Amino acid sequence: MAECIIEQLKSQPKWLLLFFSLGFFSLLKLSLSILKWVYVNFIRPGKNLKKYGSWALITGPTDGIGKAYAFQLAKKGLNLVLVGRNPDKLKEVSESIKSKYGSTQIKTVVVDFSGDLDDGVSRIGETIEGLDVGVLINNVGVSYPYARFLHEVDDKLLSDLIKVNVEGTTKVTKAVLPGMIDRYTFNFEVGVVLSLLDCLVNIIYIDQFSRCLYVEYKKRGIDVQCQVPLYVATKMASIKRSSFFVPSTDGYARAGLRWIGYEPRCTPYWPHTLLWALASSLPESVVDAWRFKFCLGIRKRGQLKDSRKKE
Repeated sequence: MAECIIEQLKSQPKWLLLFFSLGFFSLLKLSLSILKWVYVNFIRPGKNLKKYGSWALITGPTDGIGKAYAFQLAKKGLNLVLVGRNPDKLKEVSESIKSKYGSTQIKTVVVDFSGDLDDGVSRIGETIEGLDVGVLINNVGVSYPYARFLHEVDDKLLSDLIKVNVEGTTKVTKAVLPGMIDRYTFNFEVGVVLSLLDCLVNIIYIDQFSRCLYVEYKKRGIDVQCQVPLYVATKMASIKRSSFFVPSTDGYARAGLRWIGYEPRCTPYWPHTLLWALASSLPESVVDAWRFKFCLGIRKRGQLKDSRKKE
């Protein structure tokens, strides 16, 4: 039977054989991609994050995804350094975590990333001195109160967007890296730096920054990862209700935790990967038109809310 099939194939025109071969390898590639997608999203276990170190530092931990990550890391047995600008909220989150996970040690550092950043980063360095900080979650970020055109953004907000999202993430990372490097021994994982693109205004810089760090520090035992979620139900995104494609902060953090330490760039919440696949299969003009319409809706609701406040 097999010999008959081979002979029949040999008798076909070469262009048809080439077409058949291309189709076969395309199908094989697609099948392998689907199997990999199933494995990394549903089967692959999360890493033991305590092997990196017993402490995790999180910026922006008092709300949204950062707060959810703080609880998830405490659940995994890590001690926490929480860095935020509001001392009352830091205290509230710390007490909530300790009430749920009593053995967790927590240190807080009050830093206004839009203020004296150098002083704040210096105090972060003093706080983590001597601690084996193995996980850094760069989550701090600011965005528009709601979607706006660039000419509608005031100078103070524009300055904060750059200082907090770009400069803040860069300087905190620089402050934490030396401790990880000092603990490095051959073939030993000493740290993981995770940056979250939960704010579109920093997407290009943080993505490239993370990729460069991944290349530079991989051989020093430091895993660097950039997580790229789509919409998550947060105040920053101006989305109140979660859904299948828009997870709650807790739902996203649980998914994100399983990916830490693996691929340098990822989208942890698996329904988001379906949206990415759909978007990549459509013309850019269609995707741009949908996103623009979606953001205009958020802008309109924000403007109505502002007008009611003025009445």
